[in-house]
Formats: sequence, structure tokens, C-alpha cells
Amino acid sequence: MTDISELSVSRIEHEADIDASLETTWVALLDQIGPGFVGPKGEQMSFVLEAWPGGRWYRDLGNNTGHLWGHVQVIKPPKLLEIVGPMFMSYPVSSHMQYRLTEKGSGTHLQFVHRAFGAITAEHRSGMWEGWGQIFDAIKGRAIR
Repeated sequence: MTDISELSVSRIEHEADIDASLETTWVALLDQIGPGFVGPKGEQMSFVLEAWPGGRWYRDLGNNTGHLWGHVQVIKPPKLLEIVGPMFMSYPVSSHMQYRLTEKGSGTHLQFVHRAFGAITAEHRSGMWEGWGQIFDAIKGRAIR
């Protein structure tokens, strides 16, 4: 039985104004978390995002191996993407990730929120802020190229 003291809650938020159109930022988002995924340490990773309600978001390691990160809960191009699932955690946890894009002048305001609860390890808790931040920054970088 899990002791309630082992359970934790995490909330990570990032937001930025990007000097790129809503559509350009949306394409950059889908590319960064999909086939162009670059991990927090700069490594190219093989991710698949099935961009429709119920679609999977997973890391494809080939030969029918991989890691399911989540399922698309809400998708409203080019303004909203929500994914639910364990993300990078292979243990009892529930996560919700949301990217919200809004027009701001000729650019885009991008908001990111990741919420998780469960038996989150100390290692994952300590690395989440930096890891999600690097992915968020990569989206911004792709959008303004």
C-alpha cells in the first residue's frame, strides 16, 4: 500500500511572447514535440504525435518498442493542445500538459502548463522545470527561424 506521504503534486508553467504568427508557432510546436523532438540534453529523439483527439504521443524506439507519453485530450488548431498521460514517468502518476496559443499583435503568446500528481520521484521532480523549459525554448526557437 502506498503511503500518502509518497505522493506529490507538480505544476510547471512557462509563457512567452513570440515574434511569429499563430500558424507558424503552431507548426513549430507540433514539430518540436513530434518528429523534430529535441530532448532536454539536445539529443534528437524519435517521437510521434498523432494530432487528433485520442491520438497517441509516444517515443518510437523501433521494432515495436517505445514509451507512451500520453494521449491527445483536446486539439483545436492553431490555438490549443492538451495531452494527458504519464509523460516521461513509468510509475503511478497522472499528468496533464497544455499548450495555449493566442494572437498578440503580429506575434503569438504561448502558454505552457504541466500538472502531475502521483508517486513522482525526487529525480523527476527536480528535473521537470528545466526539462520542460528547454522544450518550451526549442518551440520558440523553431517558430522564429
